[in-house]
Amino acid sequence: MKFVFPILLAGAVLTSTAVDPARAGCVTGAVAGAVAGHYAHHHAVMGAVAGCVAGHEIAKHRKEARLHADQLNQQQLEKMHAENGAGH
Repeated sequence: MKFVFPILLAGAVLTSTAVDPARAGCVTGAVAGAVAGHYAHHHAVMGAVAGCVAGHEIAKHRKEARLHADQLNQQQLEKMHAENGAGH
């Protein structure tokens, strides 16, 4: 219990700095997993490892979705530009 606050504080500091989103996902997942593991019969290390893996995967999927959305937006802008330019 006495280690929960320092772990949360370290996670907040590490994720607030400019880092790769996948790395930030690992850190936030590890912090959440460590806290959950601590309360689940003192398995903080196993929770941190599992949380890191899960956080990394979530960050990877969010990044891919963001890139896909950006590509769709760019295509729509190009189509609108072509339609507006063709009418003149």
